[in-house]
Amino acid sequence: MNDELTLVTINFWGVQAPLETRLDLAKRQLGELAPDVIGMQEVRPVEGGRGGRTTADEIADALGMHRVYEVAVAWDAEGAGAAATAGEEGLAILSRHPIAEHRVTRLPDARPKEARILLSARVEHPAGSIWCHTTHLHFRLDDGAARERQVVAIDDAIRALRSDAPQLLCGDFNATPDHDEIRFLRGLTTLAHRRTHYQDAWIRCHPSEPGLTWSAENEQTRALRSLDIDRRIDYAFVTTRHKDGRGTVRDARVVLTERQKGVCASDHYGVLARVQVAPDAG
Repeated sequence: MNDELTLVTINFWGVQAPLETRLDLAKRQLGELAPDVIGMQEVRPVEGGRGGRTTADEIADALGMHRVYEVAVAWDAEGAGAAATAGEEGLAILSRHPIAEHRVTRLPDARPKEARILLSARVEHPAGSIWCHTTHLHFRLDDGAARERQVVAIDDAIRALRSDAPQLLCGDFNATPDHDEIRFLRGLTTLAHRRTHYQDAWIRCHPSEPGLTWSAENEQTRALRSLDIDRRIDYAFVTTRHKDGRGTVRDARVVLTERQKGVCASDHYGVLARVQVAPDAG
């Protein structure tokens, strides 16, 4: 429908094995979902190292989508032997519609191998230009203060665009709905002496359901079970609804949950949000 935009977010888990199986699962499920925009985190070159074809390129080409990719962090080879390889990791936005421009915002609290960014793309949707954003915040359980500074910087960047159209923000926030960094985005608490407001698409549609995206049912989470399993940490946010209906969340779902011999597309499940981006008819 030309009056709405469907967004999917997925932390793709780098190039962890079995990569070909995971890519095939992602391509097939995303092809069936047919989103307008995909926000990807933990995007890496498929052959490792730096530069070259990424997992986002693989998916974009299979689905016939435009794409932008930006490196969040890169590292030099360390040590000796075959294991000493350089590498990089970043974010990508894929779109069925042309991408008119994109911007990168460096987020606070960068570390040598854990620097975070906000990737923003202006998508030329049939209803008009829509800014879509994706991010990936610090992951440690005691990183709450860093994530607070990061979401304030994200809000600053989105506000600075001064767009009257709905804006969509998605990604792996590594925080549950009751953490202050998420409550700030929802307008429920104050950070940096101010407030903001975004709609949590999942809560709009399923206020009493957990919507787990980091789940014990996914065997690929077991290697990182020290981070606490069974949490909702991946989100699709939408700026405040307009009186004319723009920004209304029509649907939200947990997606990319299918398995092939116990393997999912990623260690995270994805989130889909369907959002009205054109005014009500009449």
